[in-house]
Amino acid sequence: MLPAADAKYENVDLYAPPAFVRGMTKLNREAFKKSVSVPALRVKKEIINKLMKSLKSIALQRPGVKRVVEDPTDEDHKLVLLDPYKISPGASFGELEKNVLKEHNVSIEIHKYNLEMTYENFKCEEILRAVLPEGQDVTSGFSRVGHIAHMNLREHQLPYKHLIGDVIIDKNPGVTSVVNKMNTIDSTYRNFQMEVLAGLEDMVAKVRENNVTYEFDFSKVYWNPRLSTEHERIVQLLKSGDLVFDVFAGVGPFAIPAAKKKCIVFANDLNPESHKWLQHNCKLNKVDQRVNLFNLDGRDFITNIVKGQLAKLLNTGTEQNCGIHIIMNLPALAVQFLDAFKNLLEEPDTSKAVLPHIHCYSFSKHDDPAEDVMKQAEDVLNCELRSHCSVHLVRNVAPNKEMVCITFQIPREVIFQKQKESKDVWEEPESKRLKTSNIVSEDQSVS
Repeated sequence: MLPAADAKYENVDLYAPPAFVRGMTKLNREAFKKSVSVPALRVKKEIINKLMKSLKSIALQRPGVKRVVEDPTDEDHKLVLLDPYKISPGASFGELEKNVLKEHNVSIEIHKYNLEMTYENFKCEEILRAVLPEGQDVTSGFSRVGHIAHMNLREHQLPYKHLIGDVIIDKNPGVTSVVNKMNTIDSTYRNFQMEVLAGLEDMVAKVRENNVTYEFDFSKVYWNPRLSTEHERIVQLLKSGDLVFDVFAGVGPFAIPAAKKKCIVFANDLNPESHKWLQHNCKLNKVDQRVNLFNLDGRDFITNIVKGQLAKLLNTGTEQNCGIHIIMNLPALAVQFLDAFKNLLEEPDTSKAVLPHIHCYSFSKHDDPAEDVMKQAEDVLNCELRSHCSVHLVRNVAPNKEMVCITFQIPREVIFQKQKESKDVWEEPESKRLKTSNIVSEDQSVS
């Protein structure tokens, strides 16, 4: 006998796998089979298509489950399976559904249908919630990097790590590898050790971001898909012909779009693997003629390459029409590199020299991250910035930890040395100019 009209349907655990899968550490897909009873409408075959649009909001929607099935008792009819959490037995249809059913002479009588559910019919989070210890966090989210799903599992999830990997692959088309980060990014080259939880051990990924294609070995370089919007934000500030220095370029998410915008780009990364894939991606995107590549420590890049190019630009004696942008995307350390700009250049005779705009990233755990990062930069440069800088909150990277970008035009009193009046020290800056001019070949110079 059917329950009362206003009662919920009898199978309140429709979306939960069988209880005995709790604690499973090796995935057994067969164990997820389950038989449940769901409400159904009996409808003549010839009017099914006319009705389905009107019944869409109350029809059963589960992965891999057909909403229209054969009626085992009548070959002239089919059964439309309904969502038991939206339809109770009896007169529980809304006015719209009632009118449509009446118009097509369909009985509102609710029938029972025994639905055989399998592993394929459950969602990723439902499976993991059923398997992992009750009451603990369930991780079904991940960062997608090409064919790779990158997870950050917590300690209580580690006994189930391979099962989690298998489920992620099963439930996410196109994912063929699942990896777990094993430590924080604290190495010289900003990469981290990863453990393959499931699938292929192929770590060479291909991704598309902001109409640019990148390829790289994800296990050896740094890539964060959550920074796509920030990459685009900075590139939108650039104009054709601008001079761009990317101090910590990685595989090119700032440098390559800048080059595509016809900027003159000098891109550097200390990690040999990043440098290799940066070179590869420049060729892949056909901008290798506009990007000058370097494999140097960031400080050496600033004090040699950046200095040499800026000095050359100042010494041309012509009016500068281009903007100069220096990007420093190494949030854990970049602020510490700002002191490399102190007294970097000799003060030019003209006051019209274009000063570089610096976009420097940092992390902050302060209650006011913008104020904190601004003060960090001011302390390193030993000058006031707040009256002529902007601070952009990029993203929350962890509880009480923000990634922040501070943008400012470097003050003249920071970047320029005061002109020496004494003649006996005249030869020192001359020798420095000679040293700088020999570092960058002619094909890497600013035209």
